Amino acid sequence: MVYRPGRHPMLPTDPRIRYYTEDHIRALLDEVRERGREFGLIFPSIDTDRTMDGRVLVRFNAAPASTLLNLLTLLLDAERRTSCDT
Repeated sequence: MVYRPGRHPMLPTDPRIRYYTEDHIRALLDEVRERGREFGLIFPSIDTDRTMDGRVLVRFNAAPASTLLNLLTLLLDAERRTSCDT
């Protein structure tokens, strides 16, 4: 992972997470599946799990949605680096 000053991973306690509905998270899961394939990452059973304390959990061993958002950010960064290298 490349460190970028001023850019930090989203924490599970970030209040912005509460604005993501289950439908939003499902759309993000689809995007992670699609973008991850390019890098050989396959998530056959990834899905939403439950809501805990107002936050949707993702079935990555009951990971918080922030994990999904951080993973998607990493995939997008990797895609940009790949496209810049060509």
